[in-house]
Amino acid sequence: MNWLRSLLGRGVRLDPAQQARLDAWRALPEVDLKKPFDESRYIIVDVETSGLNLNKDTLIAIGAIAVNNGHVDLADGLDIVLQQEKVSGKDNILIHGIGGEAQRAGVPPVDALLTFLEYVGKDPLIAFHVVFDNTMISKTIRKYLGMRFHHPWVDLAFLAPELSPDANRQIRALDDWMSFYNIGNYARHSALADALSTAELLLALRPRLAKRRVDHFLGFQSIEQERRMRTLGLPYA
Repeated sequence: MNWLRSLLGRGVRLDPAQQARLDAWRALPEVDLKKPFDESRYIIVDVETSGLNLNKDTLIAIGAIAVNNGHVDLADGLDIVLQQEKVSGKDNILIHGIGGEAQRAGVPPVDALLTFLEYVGKDPLIAFHVVFDNTMISKTIRKYLGMRFHHPWVDLAFLAPELSPDANRQIRALDDWMSFYNIGNYARHSALADALSTAELLLALRPRLAKRRVDHFLGFQSIEQERRMRTLGLPYA
């Protein structure tokens, strides 16, 4: 595997302190994904980017909030802006509100990503539309830290409709689910605010998870996979 690590890390140079931080994160023990909900720490994530193109656009900010032992923990959160080489366009700034000065004054990407990894630890991640969040985070980690980011995720964009057969089939966006479950948002399209709303959606779904006797992360993943397969018209065993 040395050749793969060499390939991934080509052009990436971490200073000794940064490398020590990364090595410490890698050395953390894996968590038990079958631990009960009330005994677990889940990290709810949202990102802001320069656009919606997964190949060309860049990661601007990461917002995250922890659900600790079954409750949203407002004291356990992360809101970080990555320093940008090129400021995003005006139309993009109008969406997320992170202006040019804030983008230029952000945390250098290597340190920002190490802070994110240290915050998350090895705890599982939850988002709404995981493909986008995971792709943007993973490609940025690969670029600046020279490693692949393999981490357990659950996507509420699949979990919510599978658990809510009483919802209109046209309900698809996070805003729709917020309305369906009467969830507020203090600053829509702020990464931290959207992460908080996504965390509240997870808690709103919990009674429905309980009816299925599902109370751990692997169970959530199983329900999500079932929904994905059904959406694609494939058999699920």
